[in-house]
Amino acid sequence: MLIIIMRSVVLYLLIVTSLRLMGKKQLAQLQPSELVTTILVSNIATLSLEDSSVPMIYGIVPILMIVCLDVFMSYIMLRSAKIKRLITGTPQIIISDGIIDQRVMKNLRYTIDEVCEAMREAMIFDISQVQYAIVETNGKINFYQKSKYRTTENGDMNIKVPNADPPCLLIKDGVVNYPALNRWNGGEEKLESILKANGIKRKDVFLLTDDKINGTHIVLKERASGKVIDLPPDA
Repeated sequence: MLIIIMRSVVLYLLIVTSLRLMGKKQLAQLQPSELVTTILVSNIATLSLEDSSVPMIYGIVPILMIVCLDVFMSYIMLRSAKIKRLITGTPQIIISDGIIDQRVMKNLRYTIDEVCEAMREAMIFDISQVQYAIVETNGKINFYQKSKYRTTENGDMNIKVPNADPPCLLIKDGVVNYPALNRWNGGEEKLESILKANGIKRKDVFLLTDDKINGTHIVLKERASGKVIDLPPDA
């Protein structure tokens, strides 16, 4: 009995430490590869607890190897956008201006009941109120309501804001985000002209977003001063 208790404590601490290394707070935040890691780790830990004749090291080594592999893959995905898209996919727009994209729903294997349930969780009961709905890579659906249906806050009093698209994330970590660029009111040439007019190289941009109301927001990488640049909508 004492051996089982000691094994349980060691494996518990090891799994908690492993999940902390993965940097996620809850299961809903896990990407597919991280969910697989969590399932494998739990199964290996269960085998070590059920059979006390199995040496403890046979449980610890595989758990550490799997976690190290997950951390390594996270590093690779951080360095390569193509590998990240291959493993985790990309966010998909499932509703645009109150209209459901049935092709995207079919590709993601979402049913209308699941979309409506997610809407109700976001306290939205009429699909026509939705400006955009985006399915994140972890399966969660985020909704962006049309301005006239949004909850009024102190800073919004007496201010009328037209329905507008959410900001387009055009560049992230020096790489052009082409899905967002395709729905942006411009093109790659316009994007390059904005960078050139401000003496900025694409590789030095950490983040660049643009929307019709607030204009262009540019954050440079730390090695390129880390400066933040805001340009008016007509820039």
